[in-house]
Amino acid sequence: MHPAAKLQFERMIGEFVRWREVPEDARSPAPAWWWGPAMELRNIPEPLPVEWCAELGLPDGATFTAGADVFLKAMAGETLVPWPYDFPCKAAKADPEVRELHPQPSDDSAFPP
Repeated sequence: MHPAAKLQFERMIGEFVRWREVPEDARSPAPAWWWGPAMELRNIPEPLPVEWCAELGLPDGATFTAGADVFLKAMAGETLVPWPYDFPCKAAKADPEVRELHPQPSDDSAFPP
């Protein structure tokens, strides 16, 4: 398994733990950015580290396949995709307030006249 895939999965596990700590009624939907890595790892029979098994609620010796299934099941039935500011909790502000884009100053210093 490629080291970058392991690193990405480790990041996802940290996000998953933070997400599960939020009470279910205040929790955002499972983020769609888990989908791609979970699909890539669903056929990897390599065992997960024991710490990762515990964080995902899996028995010791579980594989990356079982870990990927945890993420795929979390996303099953989701009809909304959370915005990054909605993760892991739902945002307290109303959508129009938060999603308003403000103009940013441009930096033309890289292009001398």
